[in-house]
Amino acid sequence: MFLLAMVTLCCAVVAGTIALFEPVSGQMPDQRVAASEPIDMAAQPPVRVVGAPFAPNINPRER
Repeated sequence: MFLLAMVTLCCAVVAGTIALFEPVSGQMPDQRVAASEPIDMAAQPPVRVVGAPFAPNINPRER
């Protein structure tokens, strides 16, 4: 248990040290903006269904 705690502590110290000295690269990215036109939900492309259609078993005693 002691060995596991020491390995965890050493890994945390190494990761923290690397994170502190890591240079910030590049400029800040541009802010994302949503599209100005809304999506038409009625104009979705058809979807191909694979397999048998789902039929709920509403009466399990009858098949």
